[in-house]
Amino acid sequence: MASHSQNSAIVSQFREALYDFSEVSLADVIKQTVAEDALLQFSFPFETLSSRDELMGRIYSPLSKAFDGLERRDTIVMAGASNHASNWVGCCGYYTGSFDAPWLDIPPTYHQVSMRFHEFFRLENNKIVEMQMLWDIPEVMMQAGVWPLSPSLGREWHVPSPATQDGIISCDNQKGALSYQVVSDMCAALGNFAQGGVEAMALEQYWHPHCSWYGPSGIGTARGIRGFRNWHQIPFLKAMPNRIGDTEKGYLFAQNDYVAFTAWPGMQMTISHGGWLGIAPSNQKITMRSLDFWRVEKGKIRENWVLIDLLDVYHQIGVDVFGRMKELTKARTGFFER
Repeated sequence: MASHSQNSAIVSQFREALYDFSEVSLADVIKQTVAEDALLQFSFPFETLSSRDELMGRIYSPLSKAFDGLERRDTIVMAGASNHASNWVGCCGYYTGSFDAPWLDIPPTYHQVSMRFHEFFRLENNKIVEMQMLWDIPEVMMQAGVWPLSPSLGREWHVPSPATQDGIISCDNQKGALSYQVVSDMCAALGNFAQGGVEAMALEQYWHPHCSWYGPSGIGTARGIRGFRNWHQIPFLKAMPNRIGDTEKGYLFAQNDYVAFTAWPGMQMTISHGGWLGIAPSNQKITMRSLDFWRVEKGKIRENWVLIDLLDVYHQIGVDVFGRMKELTKARTGFFER
């Protein structure tokens, strides 16, 4: 069985082909590293790809044509064995380039653009057999000035790399098990809300008082436990008090101070009690895709990077976010009726 460093090296070939992008080199790396029958799951509107050939045809070729000088920048790269005896590599960072042509009908800005990603790779026998990719497409809409969603409660900005600048992990130390336990216990405690309210979640036990929670565009960043409560957790729990998230059904893995989790989807809930993010409380049942990274410092969570597939949430309740965006942009794109 390959070591975590070997798995990271395989994924690094993929990462490096996107740092110095060329279609030829990336296509060659995909053939070398991705299994023919790999499960390839992307955020809405891409969804599950039918074959690895679509990685170029549907995903990276169109992106490179829109983002001139396409470049991938990773801020976290970690690897580990999950609680379900599978081996993963998790990557956090952003794609950048000059946004010079429309992409997904988002109008170009002709300026440098950034789009956050969280990407998880499951490996077997030196091959990538599963990809789970969340891209913060709403972040690109925001930079293009065509925001079709409700205003964010948190701070919208360019989410930073880890404060300790040690997110690209090249070797193991002995902290992984301790970091894993802190995050696992924290996630379990969040499930106590239904029975005992905020006190039962014991946030202060697991979160550093100066923690930062980096949510997706549409939710934004929150600083400290109070900020996390006000700008994300309170609206979230009020709108969906029956939410269920179970780390035992997903994949939790750790390396050094970093912990990552995926379940695809990782939660299920009903939108009720006043609604959420401007979504009416129609008692609509939904699932939620979320890929998460935590950094543990001195036994407490200091930073948490979270991407949620908000476009998939809106799609489940029948809201056409891209259609609304097109209405907002028709005066700029020549479709305005006179």
